[in-house]
Amino acid sequence: MRAEPIRSYAASMQTTHRYELSVEWLGNRGSGTSGYRDFDRTHEVRAAGKPPIAASADPAVRGEVERWNPEELLVAALAQCHMLWYLHLASVGGVIVTHYTDDPVATLVMDGKGGGGQFSEVTLRPVVTVTDAAMSDKARALHGDIGAKCFIARSVNFPVRHEPSVQVNPG
Repeated sequence: MRAEPIRSYAASMQTTHRYELSVEWLGNRGSGTSGYRDFDRTHEVRAAGKPPIAASADPAVRGEVERWNPEELLVAALAQCHMLWYLHLASVGGVIVTHYTDDPVATLVMDGKGGGGQFSEVTLRPVVTVTDAAMSDKARALHGDIGAKCFIARSVNFPVRHEPSVQVNPG
């Protein structure tokens, strides 16, 4: 286990963080939005120094299945935020994690009022591998500490649940 200096994380949390990106619509087939079926929903999400994210609408609303849609990106952001906080809490809490995967599932409910809707819940299903069975209970419990810390989960108005699983592989 290597010792690394811990950057003043508390100090960085006392500032405001700003995120800048661009979203460019690529779906003009020549007549713009002249009709509902006359344009593609394809677009790219870009930020300086990063590869673009090929995106579209959900296929249910004329999007392209091979591109990411905003709903998937929101679920991915929740899973990523949870994972990153989990790994941090594990490292400072003495839980040695050697593998982490998550297969989150989300439910979006349409309201029947002209195409609107909202997420009713997201369930994260992380599978964590630790090096010692004695760490299992703490490894499972750490998931409960993240809801108060994850910026994304704290910003949404629906429950983010977790169904964690812990495996042991001494290495």
